[in-house]
Amino acid sequence: MPRGRRQNSDHFRGASATPSLRWIEPALLEAFAVAQTSAHRLASGGGAWIERLGDDVLINHLEEATRDLLHFELQSWTANHALPIQRVFARFLPRHNEDRSAPELLSGDAALPLISTVSEEGVRYQLDFSAGYSVGLFLDQRANRRLLRRSTPRRVLNTFAYTCSFSVVAALAGAETVNVDLSRKSLDRVRANFELNALDPKQHRFLADDVLDVLPRLSRRGETFDAIILDPPTFSRGNRGRRFQVEKDLESLLVAALEVATPDARILLSTNFARLALRDLEQLARYALKLSRRTASFHSETDLPDIPAELAARTLWLMLRS
Repeated sequence: MPRGRRQNSDHFRGASATPSLRWIEPALLEAFAVAQTSAHRLASGGGAWIERLGDDVLINHLEEATRDLLHFELQSWTANHALPIQRVFARFLPRHNEDRSAPELLSGDAALPLISTVSEEGVRYQLDFSAGYSVGLFLDQRANRRLLRRSTPRRVLNTFAYTCSFSVVAALAGAETVNVDLSRKSLDRVRANFELNALDPKQHRFLADDVLDVLPRLSRRGETFDAIILDPPTFSRGNRGRRFQVEKDLESLLVAALEVATPDARILLSTNFARLALRDLEQLARYALKLSRRTASFHSETDLPDIPAELAARTLWLMLRS
């Protein structure tokens, strides 16, 4: 059974300029340095959060006034904690996807390249501040990437793969990966992530296609995987204009994935959709398992020390049993 997800406040303290904002403690900043992690949350609260991304910082905000306050306090906090920062970017958090835009530069040298490199527990990832709303790495999946790498999978199916961060850690553990994403542009960015970690992308498969079309094809070919990543967007359009809505279609996605899962596979079910709680994922998983005549235990990683649970994706691992 999954452990309850709770807000971990041990590593946060109150902030002066914006009372609802909580900054990580210096000890956690030091722990990240020891762990070779330069991509993590610095502060959260009040409908905003601040991320450290290598030598850059990204302020995520709902209001311009909040953005300006956070920018001011950030300058004081980084100086007090001897954290060198070259640039500060800001990203507006819109209500609707069509209003999304790339981060804007608030301060720092505008002549510096917009492509940079960060590390997470020694694994390197390329970020691109000009590529659109998302720069290339979802920080709240850190613990799940760690679990996948430690499980040493043999064959990994990464759906809605984006820039394939899960596949990088799987490949470092010796796995063969199959990566599916409708966006060829996202998959084109993957080569750098593999090469940054001395991995040959030619040893892996990348399919710019609709996951819901690919899964049945893989099943017909008899392909199976002992680890499957299901982290779909809340809404997307697939082939032939097909609409995918996570609230309605996540269950059918999981059923299709179970068709290509080995008897002892691990399947990560993840969503950012606010109206799907962890208990909803578990209920959905139980029904899909029943339809597929499979059994599994459930596991959720403990909350990250830098990201409050309510600001992270809800994630559930299915540990299949033969």
